[in-house]
Amino acid sequence: MRRELPKTAPDAPTRVQLELSYAARAPWAPSRRQFLRWVDAALRRCGETAVISIRVVGRARSRSLNLRYRRKQRATNVLSFAGAGRLPDGKWLLGELVICAPVVAAEARRQRKAIDAHWAHMTVHGVLHLLGFDHEAAAEAAKMESKEVQILDRLGFSDPYA
Repeated sequence: MRRELPKTAPDAPTRVQLELSYAARAPWAPSRRQFLRWVDAALRRCGETAVISIRVVGRARSRSLNLRYRRKQRATNVLSFAGAGRLPDGKWLLGELVICAPVVAAEARRQRKAIDAHWAHMTVHGVLHLLGFDHEAAAEAAKMESKEVQILDRLGFSDPYA
């Protein structure tokens, strides 16, 4: 079920409260500023204060979380964990993304993409999962991919699926 943030005012800026931690930075991980820009673009002026956590991890941690929560015995690019929703103070606890730096870097090399473009894609992809988008069924995947392409285009990145 899709959980888009409520829109309080069409042009009200989104306020993103980002909790960011790095357990891995190699070979490269984005700055706080980059993550904020990408998350904000994915939320697109919802007029809410959205609280999101991003954890940048290595292969071992990604593999253990993927095994525990998805029963898949390999590291993966991004895992998303939905948050509790509206908090008593009015903020929206969107959830947590766990992004594996070595996997994102390897995918970018293999797909011949700029590493920052792939990080932006994985961040936007994860935020859309937190909003309830999915890609298990073909129709849902098409909707999610279309949304990703639009957001990444606004950020100045090319279509990651082309």
